[in-house]
Amino acid sequence: MDSWKSGWHSWLRMRTIRSLLLVFLLFRLFPGGHSGNGTSRPAVVNIGALFTFESSIGRVAKIAIEEAVKDVNANSSILPGTTLKVQMQNTNCSGFVGMVEALQFMETDTIAIIGPQSSVVAHIISHVANELQVPLLSFAATDPTLDSLQFPFFVRTTHSDAYQMAAVAEMVDYYNWKQVTAIYIDDDYGRNGLSALGDKLAERRCKISYKVGIPPESGANSSDTMDLLVKVAMMESRVIVLHVYPQKGFEIFSMANYLGMMGNGYVWIASLFAYDSVWLVAQAIDKFFNQGGVISFSNDSRLSTGGDSNLHLDAMSIFNDGKLLLGNILQGDVVGLTGRIKFEPDRSLTLPAYDVINVVGTGFRRVGYWSNYSGLSTVTPETLYMSPPNRSSADQQLYSVIWPGETSVKPRGWVFPNNGKQLRIGVPIRVSFKEFVSPVRGTPDKFQGFCIDVFTAAVNLLQYPVPYQFVPVGDGKKNPSYMDIVNSVYNGVLDAAIGDIAIVTNRTKIVDFSQPYVASGLVVVVPFRKMNTGAWAFLRPFSPLMWIVTGCFFLAVGIVVWVLEHRINDEFRGPPKRQMITVLWFSLSTLFFAHRENTVSALGRMVLLIWLFVVLIINSSYTASLTSILTVQQLFSPIKGIESLKEGNDPIGYQTGSFAEYYLGEELRIPKSRLIELGSPEEYAAALQKGPKNGGVAAIVDELPYVELFLASQCTFRIVGQEFTKSGWGFAFPRDSPLAVDISTAILELSENGDLQRIHDKWLAGSSCSSETSEIESDRLHLKSFIGLFLICGVACFVALVIYFVQVIRKLYRSEPNEAIESGQGSSSRSRSIHRLLSIMDEKKDTSKKGRGSKRRKLETSLSDSSRVGEFEKNERREVEMEIPRRNMNGNGINPE
Repeated sequence: MDSWKSGWHSWLRMRTIRSLLLVFLLFRLFPGGHSGNGTSRPAVVNIGALFTFESSIGRVAKIAIEEAVKDVNANSSILPGTTLKVQMQNTNCSGFVGMVEALQFMETDTIAIIGPQSSVVAHIISHVANELQVPLLSFAATDPTLDSLQFPFFVRTTHSDAYQMAAVAEMVDYYNWKQVTAIYIDDDYGRNGLSALGDKLAERRCKISYKVGIPPESGANSSDTMDLLVKVAMMESRVIVLHVYPQKGFEIFSMANYLGMMGNGYVWIASLFAYDSVWLVAQAIDKFFNQGGVISFSNDSRLSTGGDSNLHLDAMSIFNDGKLLLGNILQGDVVGLTGRIKFEPDRSLTLPAYDVINVVGTGFRRVGYWSNYSGLSTVTPETLYMSPPNRSSADQQLYSVIWPGETSVKPRGWVFPNNGKQLRIGVPIRVSFKEFVSPVRGTPDKFQGFCIDVFTAAVNLLQYPVPYQFVPVGDGKKNPSYMDIVNSVYNGVLDAAIGDIAIVTNRTKIVDFSQPYVASGLVVVVPFRKMNTGAWAFLRPFSPLMWIVTGCFFLAVGIVVWVLEHRINDEFRGPPKRQMITVLWFSLSTLFFAHRENTVSALGRMVLLIWLFVVLIINSSYTASLTSILTVQQLFSPIKGIESLKEGNDPIGYQTGSFAEYYLGEELRIPKSRLIELGSPEEYAAALQKGPKNGGVAAIVDELPYVELFLASQCTFRIVGQEFTKSGWGFAFPRDSPLAVDISTAILELSENGDLQRIHDKWLAGSSCSSETSEIESDRLHLKSFIGLFLICGVACFVALVIYFVQVIRKLYRSEPNEAIESGQGSSSRSRSIHRLLSIMDEKKDTSKKGRGSKRRKLETSLSDSSRVGEFEKNERREVEMEIPRRNMNGNGINPE
């Protein structure tokens, strides 16, 4: 501890000396400026300094201030012809003494005060500084509330605790700790700093789980402090943030070491400038004189004592140009020993940054930096300022830390409280589906079931003991409300809750859940009846609309092909009656790919090719569906899923205590009058068998694990549709509970090593129904399944007709142009044009040479076939004629030979 204390003093001394130099360097920023009247510069300028001489900071600050004054007076470029004089007063960390001494400064025409180091004293003296308009520069008062508009003449030359607490909160989040214990000095400095820490932790979903206030020096007692540390040792969190004065910090660390609180598993984070402050004042005064400022004071009539009072308040005066000097101080922008000194509009120092120090054994080591610009980093903030700010979590880094106990393993940050108390874990008393959780008969505080075995197996995998006791929830007559159980965890009545608790949105808003150990979701269970094939089973594969649209397309494609082929294909010509029969025959024969008519035009062939592809798909789908209908036992239910159930008016059953009631009523907006509460599998079966017309229900909505267990013994019911919610079961813990994370990791390990499946098989792998080959009737093939094919075919027909009619119209306008001109305008000419258009569409198109050659070859082939048939008939006739005489000769007994 002595070596640690020595390191603490060395580091503190270094920071204080660096801070003092900052003030004078700020004065040097304005060596020129507005040339004022030289006679306005006085021979001596008085500034004051208030701090505690005997404190760790005070001893260093006294030396630093004295050296800073010597440097300013020896520098001819700063305050030429003027001597800077500093009068120091010892506040003894007392607000009353500090106020008295500040008032004494006002009797000596003091124009600025450096200090105090205590936030408590600063609060009191700031009122004096406001009244007398004297800037108050503190190098150690870090209370964030001093930045308020209530204290305009208070200037902080160190960083506010708001930034320091932001750094602490970021470190807590960096190491994935969620709770801290805070030990603070119970005054303005400690309370306001702790408030800032709580706000910064809350931004990162962390919190202060336990606060310990240490009385100020006047009321401090070693035995009381020891008792408070004993209470800290019994708390859950092992991450301790210490926010006290240095001297008190040494005492606390000594006691903590005695109690064994500096060993393995603990984390201590301790939160803690004057040479630069003097330079800041000197530079501001120099600029004040360069601007023509004159040091003058005036009496305040409100401070007149009157009568024979000995207070002599009328001896105090107001610094007339105090606001000008304050403005010069706040406009400063210099680089001192501590780095850049520049104030933001809210009067806080710009670019706050801290070293992250790891105190180890006889010394300390820097493990990184924190800055408000880029967070935690192993790179100096000055280097990061040259790059764009980056606060992503992936770029937050620190060097390795040697933790208490001489270990490099990061502490978990928490343990179970060492106060003899056990975790109160709520368990529902179920009256149905007891395979999941149920009390052991005769022992109300012991439970068994699938959920219980999963929890105990996960706890056994933890690296630390978990003291707990089961707390029964429910009256045993009906299932308890699981939302009430979750609310009990949220309100602190229970420390956790286990069982078949569904992880749903409204519950995750108030508690944390473990990793799901069972996949779940809401499904619809309905009764069914076997469906006979019947005489009209061949119509069932398609819906009525599908049949109508398919028939229309058969007819439409036949008409389109007839239009495209009529002018050039003899097979699509002839009398009207013959052409109508051809269209119908051609359309229907494509269903079996048995059409005999040849297509000649390119457009007709394109349309036919696309249509045959559509017919192939329709034919294959119809065959597959009809085969399933005729060969597989079909189970019929009028309810197809949650959508058809929601659209109806029949009653719906749900399990008592399940979140299904909330989901059906609040999410799906199903009237509560339709929802029927059911408490057991037996009630499920009875309600489904009765049906909605006999006081039962049309369907039951419940979570999949319950339904699977129910259907294992009830073979006359089935699930229809798909799961319409996706969730799981988990264990509930308070928000940000570290135990939830460890239990989740253990559940994942159970899943990976197969233990979770073995537990499932132990409790839930029962017998199943034998009719596994039965299927609930699937939906018919609807038009929506083929709309794409019909669309492609329809577009192809339309495009082909457009091209065809463009060709016909062009032919119409090219033929007989003179006739069109002479015909003039009027209805007769339009009728002649329409008549001519119809004539062109109906007339036989002139065949090309290739066409004539093809027809000639067909004719020759036909003629040759006819000649061969004729020759065959002649040969047959000749043989018959020769056979008749032969038979006659045999009949007369004459040998033909």
